Amino acid sequence: MHVTPDQIVLFRWRFVTVNATMVCTWIVMALLTSASWLITRRFPGPEGKRSRWQSALEVIVELIRGQIRQVCSSGDRYLPFIGTLFLFIAVSNVLDMVPGWRAPTGSLSTTSALAIAVGVAVPVFGIQRQGWIGYFRHYLRPSWIMLPFHLISETSRNLALAVRLFGNMMSGSMIVAVLLAIAPLFVPVLMQALGLLIGLIQAYIFAILATVYIAAAVQREQEQKGSE
Repeated sequence: MHVTPDQIVLFRWRFVTVNATMVCTWIVMALLTSASWLITRRFPGPEGKRSRWQSALEVIVELIRGQIRQVCSSGDRYLPFIGTLFLFIAVSNVLDMVPGWRAPTGSLSTTSALAIAVGVAVPVFGIQRQGWIGYFRHYLRPSWIMLPFHLISETSRNLALAVRLFGNMMSGSMIVAVLLAIAPLFVPVLMQALGLLIGLIQAYIFAILATVYIAAAVQREQEQKGSE
């Protein structure tokens, strides 16, 4: 049994290797891009009428925006980034119900890439809001001795973000496979439903944690202004 989709090699030629993680990631990217284009190409439709797909997309966007605003007041600024993270992870996990599909989030390389994206986005949004000096000044507070501890803290939280998503998705897939082997007639429907629920919860947790990290950078700016 393959632990991660990285171990499923679909094509190999010299130093070029294509595995299931890469192919499934490309499929999710193509699905999201195609769906977004097809749904919004005639938005809002003739005479301002919305199609059912456009209405459904609007509901999803509003739900994501509402969750972001509960964490950060200026949530619309981060909606494209957080929304993309959530939709990519959610679609990857939901498709795990399709026979033969291997969720890219079951690969540590994919979850690490997502965590790196969050690790880059946090200082980018912080610098946009506070400027270079204002953002990096908090690394030296209350003393320059705290610099390595701040760096270790941010590195470890990004590492935990990647390992948490990878561990939950990998363990969930392994449990389902074991139970299907033991009781193939009774377990499939229940376990598939449970896997779907776990996949959506993991997408929500990852997106919320990313929002919290971004909001923390904004909150530092407000605290600094309040103390001056």
